Amino acid sequence: MPSRVSFTPEHQETLFFNPRRNLTDLILALDQGTTSSRSILFTEKAEIRAVASEPLECRYPDSGWVEQDAEAIWETQRSTIVKVLDQAGIGLSEVSAIGITNQRESTIAWNRETGEALCPAINWQCRRTAGFCDELKEEGFDELIRNRTGLVTDPYFSGTKMHWILQNVPEAANLARQGKLCFGTVDSWLIWKLSGGTTHAIEISNASRTLVFDIQKCEWDSEILSRFGIPPESLPEVVPSSGVIAEVDESLFGGSAPIAGAAGDQQAALFGQACFSPGMAKNTYGTGCFMISNTGKHLIRSQNGLLTTIGWKLGDEVTYALEGSVFIAGALVQWLRDGLELFNDAAETESMALSVPDSGGVFVVPAFVGLGAPHWDPYARGLMVGLTRDTRRSHIVRASLEAIAFQSAEVLNSISQDTSESLNELRIDGGAAANQFLCQFQADLLGLDVRRPQILETTAMGAAFLAGLAVGTWSDQQVLSNLWKEEKTFRSSIDRDTADAKMKEWLRAVERSKAWIQ
Repeated sequence: MPSRVSFTPEHQETLFFNPRRNLTDLILALDQGTTSSRSILFTEKAEIRAVASEPLECRYPDSGWVEQDAEAIWETQRSTIVKVLDQAGIGLSEVSAIGITNQRESTIAWNRETGEALCPAINWQCRRTAGFCDELKEEGFDELIRNRTGLVTDPYFSGTKMHWILQNVPEAANLARQGKLCFGTVDSWLIWKLSGGTTHAIEISNASRTLVFDIQKCEWDSEILSRFGIPPESLPEVVPSSGVIAEVDESLFGGSAPIAGAAGDQQAALFGQACFSPGMAKNTYGTGCFMISNTGKHLIRSQNGLLTTIGWKLGDEVTYALEGSVFIAGALVQWLRDGLELFNDAAETESMALSVPDSGGVFVVPAFVGLGAPHWDPYARGLMVGLTRDTRRSHIVRASLEAIAFQSAEVLNSISQDTSESLNELRIDGGAAANQFLCQFQADLLGLDVRRPQILETTAMGAAFLAGLAVGTWSDQQVLSNLWKEEKTFRSSIDRDTADAKMKEWLRAVERSKAWIQ
């Protein structure tokens, strides 16, 4: 039976004294996301040397259901590794370390003996477990979950997905009885595959998103596992964010390298944005939209619908964070392009939005798979209101970009209320952060500086930073802070009364989207 990695004190000692650390100045970051798998090769100066990407599809077998081919997740990621090494003209053994960042709550079950996935990966956006979440709320168990995990009881998280698999995939239940079942998030799946099935591990920020992990004790919660019917032996070993986790199987790429860092995509972006001090915050505009604020050693329990989560763990020190998760952001632009066919390229949205003075009274609430923070309504559905005979494509496009910023503003306001602090700036990244209109409208709504870095690949950079710290490519976080470079700052250009009036109108629209599905 393949071994489970054990993070002993002796193992910890190797984290910063890896003999490979002076081999090269190259760190390979694997960025496995919802719509693509990517590999990016970074130099010691945090410059990109090579990039490769493969698209990844989602399937929608039922209303609110989202799933992906687990084997395709691995194969596309493997393909990008080969491509990026070819681009750079190097072998894997010439890479100092590998860092992994991933779509977080997506859940995979596989056979411990064969390494084969038992069913499609249940994507983080999937709502199929809403009924089970309602059941937990009705019995009051959601309060215990909130207290132990820092999370709300919602289909978003991995634990309810594991429960669904055990209830609906007979082979998974059978393997669980035999002690041959493996559960994991995408980082676990990639670590298993890369190590040739020798290491079943999960990085701690990913573990904190499962709904079955006690973020104060930093261990799997036996009471929640029992209620969910999840056998503890099916879960991976929890490891820190920076440290050697496993070696890549030489047979895969003709050489090996240590997997030395990992973090969920949003925590990786926070780290890649050098938000190392409490009070610093970042927002990632990806498929969804995710704002996280570093709260340091303090575990702050939100009173405003936010998630208390683990940012990362370096050595023995855990850094906590507050997060607001918006399920649909860039995916809204993708829908406008592919579903409604309003334009051919997402880059067109900026000029379309600027071609009209305002949205013409149109509001778009992209609750395609329910609402995330701070509303947490899995039964909400998307709507478009304020349409008139004068409404044009450009009004709808502008209202959609504004919707991304409105959702983010709601989250930041909640963070300020929970921490009793006013942020001075927001660091942004992700694909949609390249849109000038979106960035400016975000600054207008928030009334603070929105700072965009020179390199928008901060998620992959965070994974690289964590891996590089482990093998000595970078000595400490101050060195990493010095590597962060700003490309542009967006400053608010409207008064607060105008911004507040816009937010009130947005919230009216949000209320009309709630509880649509019974």
